[in-house]
Amino acid sequence: MTVLSRRHWMGATAGWTLAAPQGTAFAQSAPTGPVKIIVPYPPGAATDALARLLAQALEGAVGATFIVDNKGGGATQIGTKAVAAAAPDGQTLGFVDTAFVINPGLFGDALPYDTLRDFTPVSLMAKAPLVLVVHPSVQAQDIRAFVALAKASPGTLNYGSADMGSAPHLAGEQLARAAGIRINHIPYRGGGTVLSDLLAGHIQFGFTTVPTMLAHIRSGAMRALAVTSPSGLLAGVPTFADAGLAGVDARPLFGLVAPARTPAAVVSRLSDAAVNAVQKGPLRERLQEQGFTPLGLPAAAFQARIATEIAKWREVIRAGGIKPDA
Repeated sequence: MTVLSRRHWMGATAGWTLAAPQGTAFAQSAPTGPVKIIVPYPPGAATDALARLLAQALEGAVGATFIVDNKGGGATQIGTKAVAAAAPDGQTLGFVDTAFVINPGLFGDALPYDTLRDFTPVSLMAKAPLVLVVHPSVQAQDIRAFVALAKASPGTLNYGSADMGSAPHLAGEQLARAAGIRINHIPYRGGGTVLSDLLAGHIQFGFTTVPTMLAHIRSGAMRALAVTSPSGLLAGVPTFADAGLAGVDARPLFGLVAPARTPAAVVSRLSDAAVNAVQKGPLRERLQEQGFTPLGLPAAAFQARIATEIAKWREVIRAGGIKPDA
C-alpha cells in the first residue's frame, strides 16, 4: 500500500455544514482507522494519479487517513471485485474510470460483480477528452480530410489501443460508425507500446488523453485533428461535434464508489467532501492544469450517469461485435 490503469488506459481541503458537530456523523457511521481507496490499476496511471489527489483532499476535509491501495489486473476486475466484496463500513472505497461502465457490455455475465447492484456511487470527480492524433506521414490536415482519406482507401488506416474494449478502442468504433469509414483496430498489451508505434509511424493514428500526447503535438511529432470534448490545452483543435461527428463522444470518467449498503450518512459526507473539493478547492485548478474537466457531481447524479454510460457502451460493443481478449 502507498499513502496518499485495467489496461484501458492518470491537495485540497473542503468544508461543509452539518447538523451534527464537525466529525460526529462520520465517527458514528464508520469505524475508526484509515480509509482505503482501491484503484484497479498499478501505480502511475491516470486513474491512480487522480485517486491520490482526491485522497489528499478527502483527508483534509474528513479528518481521517486515506490510503490508496493499487490492485491492478484482470481488465480492472481484480480491484473492482475487491471493492464489491469489502465490508460496507465506510473504510473501503474504490476509485474507478470508464472501464467500470464499459465492462458490463464487454464481459456480460462473466463479470464477477454486478456494476449496478454491488456498488454505491459516491461522486463523479472528472472526465477527460480524448484527442485523435495522426502521424505526420498521414496526408490529412484536419478531421474532414482524414475521413475523406479513409473513404478513399478503406481499411488502410490503423490505430491501436492498450486493450480490446478500452475507451480509445471504442472511440475508434464510434468514429467508424459516425463517419461511415472502415479503419483497423490493433490491440496492444499496454499503452506505452501503442505510443511508441504511433510515434514511429507503425500505426497511422490513435486516440489518447490530451496530457499523454500534448508534448508530441506541440513538437510536431503528432498532429491533432479533433477532440471528443473541448480542451483548454488544445484550444485550436475542433471537437468532433464541430466537424459533424457528434457520435464520437468517448470521454474517460473518473469517480469514487463504495460497496453496496455502505451507510447513507457515510456516503453523504464523503460525497459532500468530494464535490466541494472538486468544485471549489485547489483540486479544481490541479485537474484543469493536467487537462481534465472537473465535474464534482454528487452521488445521485453519478448513479444516473453510470446507468446511462453502461447502456451507451453496451450498444457500441454490440454493434461492433467486440469481444474481450481471450
